[in-house]
Amino acid sequence: MIKLVTLITLGSFVLSAVAQTPSVIPTTQPFGKIDKADLEMTSCDFEKDANAEVLFDKGSIYFSDQYELILERHIRTKIFNEKGNKEANVRIEFFAGNALEYITNVEAETINLNDGKIEITKVEKKSIYTQNIDRLRKAVTFTFANVKPGSVVEFKYALTTQFIESFPVWFFQRDVPTRYSELTTKIPNILFYKKLVIFNHPFIKRTDDFMSMSNISSFHDEPFMTSKKDNLEQVSFELTGANANGIALPFSDTWKKVAENELGYDDFGGQFNRKLEGEEAIINKAKTFKTDDEKIAYIFNEVKNNMKWNEDDECYTNEGTKEAWAKKTGNSTEVNLILYHLLKKAGLKATAMLVSTKEHGKVSPGFSSRLQFDKTVAYMLLDSNRQYVLDATNKYNVYNQTPASLLNGLGLSIDKENKSFDLVSIQTAIPAKQIALIRGEIKPDGKLRGTVQLNSFSYCKMDAVKKFKIDGEKKYIRYLQNGDNNLQISGLKFDNMEIDTLPLTQNLDFKMDLTGSDGTYIYFNPNLFISQQDNPFLSEHRYTDIDFGYRGNFSSNGTYKEPAGYKIDALPKSISMTTPDKSINFMRLVDEQDGMILIEYLVDYKKSVYFKEDYPDLHEFFKKMNEMMNEQIVFKKQ
Repeated sequence: MIKLVTLITLGSFVLSAVAQTPSVIPTTQPFGKIDKADLEMTSCDFEKDANAEVLFDKGSIYFSDQYELILERHIRTKIFNEKGNKEANVRIEFFAGNALEYITNVEAETINLNDGKIEITKVEKKSIYTQNIDRLRKAVTFTFANVKPGSVVEFKYALTTQFIESFPVWFFQRDVPTRYSELTTKIPNILFYKKLVIFNHPFIKRTDDFMSMSNISSFHDEPFMTSKKDNLEQVSFELTGANANGIALPFSDTWKKVAENELGYDDFGGQFNRKLEGEEAIINKAKTFKTDDEKIAYIFNEVKNNMKWNEDDECYTNEGTKEAWAKKTGNSTEVNLILYHLLKKAGLKATAMLVSTKEHGKVSPGFSSRLQFDKTVAYMLLDSNRQYVLDATNKYNVYNQTPASLLNGLGLSIDKENKSFDLVSIQTAIPAKQIALIRGEIKPDGKLRGTVQLNSFSYCKMDAVKKFKIDGEKKYIRYLQNGDNNLQISGLKFDNMEIDTLPLTQNLDFKMDLTGSDGTYIYFNPNLFISQQDNPFLSEHRYTDIDFGYRGNFSSNGTYKEPAGYKIDALPKSISMTTPDKSINFMRLVDEQDGMILIEYLVDYKKSVYFKEDYPDLHEFFKKMNEMMNEQIVFKKQ
């Protein structure tokens, strides 16, 4: 990262002015000063069911005379009920390595109204803790005292950083509604930043150095959305260059420069060729395999099975690959740089790749910065149609399938030997499949007995194996029941669970009571054991893009023997439908012959990402598809 002291050595100029706190406006107040009306209010004016509301969030970012970047922040929040008490727990993370970032001037207090009088309870200095996260990161944490429904909590602090490219992202939106948010910036005219602004609410005021917004609704998770960071209303800044006495400094304004800088860091590029204890045995054995796939699979599984991931995703090593290998534990970059190193030593063409998980957020290709990534993986481009993105941190990952948490994102491939640095689209063209083969018999007493074979491919297999191994058989069976307590499952058996190249096969027996049957009629919904049983898009409105992660192909083929003494009174018709852009197809095939009913469902996704503007079509399609999938077969007693 870039220290601003470099600029000072290039010229004798002095920063003419440090940003001043903007004049007080009606929507903010000084620390400790509050209107009684805010203490008396019982709900948010524009979001009545909110548990809490940020009354104001005020930030000022400027540079010191020594070119340190400083954020001064003051946040005040109203607590409406017990659920809102979580706003009383504060955690502020920062990079503390070599004291290059630090937090000062922390003040916090709770304000209550008791018998018409304002009562202030300050958080004592001894109750404000600084915790070590890892070698580079720390966090300031504290909890407000005397918090109850009706309380107002407020805190302020100053964050100072030596890294001029670490311009803090300002989020106008949060998990609770915000009445007012403002950001003031004061940037020296020798520094040049590019802004990336994401917003839906209108700005009250927006200039080059000031932004303010009011009545910002809270952010709510939606099915199949990308990360909150992708969708919260915000402004971020990318350092594109600097000019000191006519000398231009080479900042990371291109992806090539980002990659070259990474190679220069000891906690990243400096780890590529570090020898690992006992590595010769692994390398020599890998070379005995005939195909590249066999070599890759062996090395991948050696690292995955021998290394324990410490649950930390970072773009740098903490203790280093050699030390992590000796301890058999490390963060994601340590684990995967070990994998990369062994692949290279075995003669395989691999590169290190910086990636961003879905939780961390999507990489903006026009906003080149290391800070957009949170993880390192190994990358291999075997041919024009086949790429391997290898992450050995998760025990359920397989070598030949990109982790779902990275799909539809971008990765920065860093090929040191060939000096090739490419921003790569991480995709998969092969759909995940699940096929259900059901054979059943409906009895005259309204009971169904049968057998099922589930064949799961790709991500469907990964999800099933992970769920079974983590949750255990009882919870996994409840998952297969999909909330239907009338469905009883027994005799569950698995095949190919540990073979990466074969689909997972599950065989089971089932029985169920067909609800609604009354002796005259038997009602049967054949929508069983298919991944599309529930409609995830019930809301009329959508505020975020939709990312299914991967294409899917789900089918159910059922053959059912009709109940003796009954005849069909209602039978769904064969039908097919598709979205207007023909990207999702649904088909239902129904036939009846010789006392047997054959019914097949098929749902096929041709793409995995949709913009929120596409939602009206998706909403209508899923509504109709769900209705068709749940049409019942009705039998009437003869």
